[in-house]
Amino acid sequence: MDGMTGTGVRATARIVARDDGRGGTALPVLAGGGPLAVRRTRAGGTAARVMLVGAMGGPLGGDRFEVRAEVQRGARLEVGSAAATIALPGQAEGEAHYDVRLRVADGGELCWLPEPLISAAGSDLRVRTLVELEAAARLVLREEQVLGRVGERPGRLGSRLTLRIAGRTVLDQELACGPGAPGGWDGPAVLAGHRAVGQLVVARPEFRADPPEARPLGDAAALTPLAGPAVLVTALAADGLRLRRVLDEALTLLG
Repeated sequence: MDGMTGTGVRATARIVARDDGRGGTALPVLAGGGPLAVRRTRAGGTAARVMLVGAMGGPLGGDRFEVRAEVQRGARLEVGSAAATIALPGQAEGEAHYDVRLRVADGGELCWLPEPLISAAGSDLRVRTLVELEAAARLVLREEQVLGRVGERPGRLGSRLTLRIAGRTVLDQELACGPGAPGGWDGPAVLAGHRAVGQLVVARPEFRADPPEARPLGDAAALTPLAGPAVLVTALAADGLRLRRVLDEALTLLG
């Protein structure tokens, strides 16, 4: 349930996409409230397109946000956001949480392409993304994180991304940055002084027979095949604009 608690705001958004039987995609569930408003927008072809709209600031300290999206068999869903998400310090004590849960059935397709997450000075946010795909599902997922606004140090940011295909975990990675994170997070073995970090996950059934080859993508990005029919692109950049350019080029390369 959405609402205000003694330790921050709790908010949930839910999206369910299903084949409408007429060559398009219906949205029988499209619900959000408070800081997690959801809006259907015009889309071409057979896909439904949804925007996450930040109706309030945050997440702030103590807030707990959750977004759940389910794509049923034969449906196609594209999800973006109207603006960047900015993690900010708040009056409530404790870290903030932002959880994303995505499920895609066989024959379904999800493009999850939100704007970046910006970790502002003094914030403390934990982001958890769990993606569960059936064997013949299709996915494009982009995550971008920018450490601090212009001219400021970042807050504390912990993020974890888990991908399961047909019940098998093929990716489970975690990164912690900012004050209080394990030492060396900004050193040459991790971010190497870069202020923007991102990843692109692409899953397609055809990758099972013909997976893309591992390769570097410039000086600070790489494409890595995963154990399932999916690939991971990881990238570092000096800022969010350069990071987006790298990830867009990687998606074009994958076709």
